[in-house]
Amino acid sequence: MKLALHWKIIIGLVLGVIWAIVSSQMGWSQFTIDWIAPFGTIFINLLKLIAVPLVLFSIISGVAGLGDPKSLGRMGAKTLGFYFATTLLAVGLGLLLVNVINPGKLVDEQSRIDNRISYELWAASEGIEVKDGVNYLQDPTYRDRALEITELSKADLKDATVEEKMATANQAKEAGPLQPLVDLVPQNIFSSLGDNGSMLKVIFFAIFFGISLLLIPNEKSNPVKAFVDGTMEIFLKMVDIVMQAAPFFVFALLAGVVSKMAGDDVGKVLEIFKGLSWYSLTVFLGLMLMIFAIYPLILKLFVRVISYTGFFKSISPAQTLAFSTSSSAATLPVTMECVEDNLGVDKKVTGFVLPIGATVNMDGTSLYQAVAVVFLAQLHMIDLTFAQQLTIVLTASLASIGSAAVPSAGLVMLIIVLQSVGLNPAWIGIILPVDRILDMCRTVVNVTGDATVSSVIAKGEGLLHYDKARETERTFEP
Repeated sequence: MKLALHWKIIIGLVLGVIWAIVSSQMGWSQFTIDWIAPFGTIFINLLKLIAVPLVLFSIISGVAGLGDPKSLGRMGAKTLGFYFATTLLAVGLGLLLVNVINPGKLVDEQSRIDNRISYELWAASEGIEVKDGVNYLQDPTYRDRALEITELSKADLKDATVEEKMATANQAKEAGPLQPLVDLVPQNIFSSLGDNGSMLKVIFFAIFFGISLLLIPNEKSNPVKAFVDGTMEIFLKMVDIVMQAAPFFVFALLAGVVSKMAGDDVGKVLEIFKGLSWYSLTVFLGLMLMIFAIYPLILKLFVRVISYTGFFKSISPAQTLAFSTSSSAATLPVTMECVEDNLGVDKKVTGFVLPIGATVNMDGTSLYQAVAVVFLAQLHMIDLTFAQQLTIVLTASLASIGSAAVPSAGLVMLIIVLQSVGLNPAWIGIILPVDRILDMCRTVVNVTGDATVSSVIAKGEGLLHYDKARETERTFEP
């Protein structure tokens, strides 16, 4: 029997964990780092190679695919407004939960200190500013520990303290209040494409380009749209090809990441998975609150005629398929059927709102990205400022426009969000073991959000057919 790809990936993850534990116990961590981990690095490099152009062309395609702006009118503005509002709600909820629960801080302190040292060494090697302005390697206590866990000399560690980067950080603090707005607009899009910290500039350019494409005559824009759509399909195919080799790559990535973090100490391996369990619970709690609290509240405020139980009864087939496929795109035909036949939303609305939702509405993905980035920062003793967390909100929200409605697309977007706040993209290996099951859950959130927004738009446009809505046991009172 031929195994589905996601089962192969899960097997690769499990084998990676087993290998990490065995190599830690047997003292083989250095072998793992030298001969297995490089394939994990190749995997990350391939995803990074694809991520930026995929976001660029996906957003241009998504915006340009909205149609003639004159014909979009009120429905188009409402649709995009509601989708963006629910995405901001999801990211905000994720940040609230991760800052209250602090899953990354529940790991033992010595492991987090070692992680922090590794982060500072990585930042020095990449020429990236240490985000919270603190440099542990300047403290002799931590420098001694760094000598124990790395092969660097004292001179190398002194270089790694990068005092000049601290000066850069101080200059950033003295910048004016509108500097973040200035930083949003690129001077040169080509240099921004190659700069790890410029993803918001790339997203700004993509949205600007897409809107401009909408505003020129069709005979001139159609060839460009065809080129953009075709190029986006090529990059999606590249993701597909890379994911075919993902079972081997994730084995190597996970084995390498765990070995680098834990060395030959099995106890640290267990600490990593202790942190993962708290991270998973935080994401799961956020996703469940979106499904069972936030969306029903939106329905109660804006629709009123669809009952709590009736809503979930109506869209349960779409939710079930979303959970099993992890793909909003694959679920779209069933979502449209459920929303039209069970909730009474007119075809004029479903045919417009739901396909856009499958492209731009990734509430579950955005929430997971916000939680994941802050969790990984906490795990490495990095205190992200409010401004840096606001960058996560903006990047996660805007990057969700470019998230392909296919399994594991959120993983590519997470690399973008990590890069936007100057954190190591290879850290996605830490959360890979639990990514598949959370991917299934967040796709359910995405599909539920699509159904909610389409119901709200239909009610506002007078295209919600109450006779069908009543069949779903409406109980919300006006």
